[in-house]
Amino acid sequence: MPIRFFPKEVDFFEVFDKAAANVTHAATLLVAMMEHFSTVEAWAKEIHELEQEGDLFTHDIIRKLNKTFVTPIDREDIHALATTLDDIIDLIWAAADRLTVFKLKESTKWAVTMSRDLLLTTEFVHKAIKKLREKNYSHIQEYCIEINKLENRLDREFRDALGYLFEEIKDPILIIKWKEIYEHLEDASDKCEDVANILEGVVLKHA
Repeated sequence: MPIRFFPKEVDFFEVFDKAAANVTHAATLLVAMMEHFSTVEAWAKEIHELEQEGDLFTHDIIRKLNKTFVTPIDREDIHALATTLDDIIDLIWAAADRLTVFKLKESTKWAVTMSRDLLLTTEFVHKAIKKLREKNYSHIQEYCIEINKLENRLDREFRDALGYLFEEIKDPILIIKWKEIYEHLEDASDKCEDVANILEGVVLKHA
């Protein structure tokens, strides 16, 4: 039996695809949670399960990275993509968790709008990551532009949501609760933009 000097290349793209799909799934459930605001604890439990699955994807990527000599893109980019995708789903879970911890009775139009736009952003993240395998760098750049646009839109929505909270809501506890949830949604959007920045860096190196 011949000696294999070069180990078989690990398919990082497959794990990234699963991790990004997992993030989008969690974002989809968050939208449903914000829109319907019924059986909130059941929605949150399902999102938590996806968050734990996301941890497994991240550990799998890092474990493979530590055992692989040849990688399809730079090692630091693989590590950054894995951890940033994990950050997104962590923040989605944090928003869902606070809805249950704070015992909120109803949603807000900003929570619905921000969660919908976050879902759109995660969908573009998933599409961009899919194009990595194909080395379709022009499409990656197009998706990254859309991610940046949505991040800017979410920033404006976050600002408007805070403005309404502090101008119209009289209950200081309710202000604190929704402010934290809005912050998690906005932070998740920022992390999506971080993914876009990493992918644009990959494109610059390989295009």
